[in-house]
Amino acid sequence: MFEFKLENTDSNARAWEFFTAHGSFKTPVFMPVWTKASVKAITKEDLDNMWAEIILNNTYHLYLRPWDEIVKDFWWVHEFQNYHKPILTDSGWFQVFSLWQTAWNWYKSSESLVKITEDWVHFRSFIDGSKHYFTAENVMDIQSNLWADIIMAFDECAPWDSTKIYAKAAMDRTHRWAVRCVERWKENEKKRAEAWLYPQALFPIVQWVIYDDLRKESAEFIGNLDTPWVAIWWLSVGESKEDMYRILDIMKDTLPENKPRYLMWVWTPEDLIEWIYRWIDMFDCVLPTRLGRHWVAFSSTWNIKIKNEQWKTSKELLDTDCDCKTCKNYTRWYLRHLITENEILWMHLLSYHNLYFLVNLAKKARVAILENRFEEFREKFWEKYKV
Repeated sequence: MFEFKLENTDSNARAWEFFTAHGSFKTPVFMPVWTKASVKAITKEDLDNMWAEIILNNTYHLYLRPWDEIVKDFWWVHEFQNYHKPILTDSGWFQVFSLWQTAWNWYKSSESLVKITEDWVHFRSFIDGSKHYFTAENVMDIQSNLWADIIMAFDECAPWDSTKIYAKAAMDRTHRWAVRCVERWKENEKKRAEAWLYPQALFPIVQWVIYDDLRKESAEFIGNLDTPWVAIWWLSVGESKEDMYRILDIMKDTLPENKPRYLMWVWTPEDLIEWIYRWIDMFDCVLPTRLGRHWVAFSSTWNIKIKNEQWKTSKELLDTDCDCKTCKNYTRWYLRHLITENEILWMHLLSYHNLYFLVNLAKKARVAILENRFEEFREKFWEKYKV
């Protein structure tokens, strides 16, 4: 009930198909993020209309609320949010890190609301201040109980500008946690099989930061674990794109070619194109809807800030190269009017467009890979797109 096959490669770009208990999805693929069992300003039907094939749920938020109710009344997150396509759940660590970080050396502060030890991470809920613990084992158990199709190993999200000494320590700890996650995942898989439940696939995560030798070391360690595929953290918020291009390039020959690769957090259309070019298969990010709520739209030429004065009387459609419902039906003038009048429809229309743009950019890249013309596709993208 969980399989995948490589359909074609074109230079470094790859096209896979995955089969899960909740249907198949094809790569390259962009996954909309249902952080708290919802994509902000977007419905399930909207995702179906834009042909999204898989989503990401956030384990940290679903664990805190409404965790007990999900387990008691719905059994699994597919039923709870009425989404019956494949679902990936993350490990929750990034939220532990990001919600309480005040400086890169937060981990040394005696007043920090996050504490890290070899065995567990202790944190306080952002909702009510209650104390909680995440371990490699219980994060596997939580994700098993959520019944996601794809789950993530527990890892430490070190700040991007950590010293090399701390980055090394965080990487080594992540590797030890990854081994423990694999062991608990295999135990849970046996229990799920005995209960006639569908299998889950595990992504361990390559670490860390911008040190070339540590990235290669981590890629080799994680790539050799007995899991079907690998994930790569590309940022803790702060790295330059040049650093990330370089780091992905140096890992290319270290990761196993027979395992699909998931790059966590892809921010923009140009990221998507360049990461696909650098052998990445799966992507996610909250940025499309976040930008939409802040008046910014993706386009085939560059980002458009709709609130700017220049669009006050513009009868142009948002992007003539996009066939989403926003671009086909609404002018920049009208969208700016909604923002100016604080009519919340603009949040939906711009968020929908941004998600549609990335979901379908990945689909267009897939077609180009299958037709052995991805290099041409990439060149044409950059002919129009000006950063």
